[in-house]
Amino acid sequence: MNRIATTVSLVAGFAAGCGVSHLLWPALAANVITAQIIHTGEMEGDQLGAANKVGFRSKMFVSADGATVSIQDGNVPKHMHPNTNEIQYVLEGTGTIWLGDKEVTVKPGDLVVIPNGTPQGGNKPQGRPIKAIAIKTPPQAPDDVKLLD
Repeated sequence: MNRIATTVSLVAGFAAGCGVSHLLWPALAANVITAQIIHTGEMEGDQLGAANKVGFRSKMFVSADGATVSIQDGNVPKHMHPNTNEIQYVLEGTGTIWLGDKEVTVKPGDLVVIPNGTPQGGNKPQGRPIKAIAIKTPPQAPDDVKLLD
C-alpha cells in the first residue's frame, strides 16, 4: 500500500511541477531581452515618453534581471537615488549638470557614471536639452528618488 501511495504522490508532484512551469513561462518570458535596433536619433516628442510637468521625458527600452535601459530627454531637478547606480550616455545637447558636489559640463559622446547616493541632475542646457541613454542597476524602485535643493 505504501508503494502505491508513494508512486501516486511522485506522479502527482511531477505533473504539478510540469503544469506550474508551463503556466509560469509567460511571466518569465516578460524578462527576456529581445534582439532589436532602437533608432534613438529619430525619436522625438511622445516617442520619448510622456512629458512630466517640467517637460522631462523618459521611456524604458529594456528591463532585465538587475538593470534597466531607458532614454531620457529634458531637465530634471537635482536629486539622488539612494539605492540605484546610474550610467548615462549623452546622445544630444550640451550643458552643465550636478555630479556629486560640483557642476560639470557634458556633451554628446560623454559617459556619466553616477554611483548610488550621488547628487545629480539639475542641468542647465546650452541650447537643446540633454538627451541620454540611462542604464540603472539595480532597477530603480518608484520610491528611490530623493529631491535635493
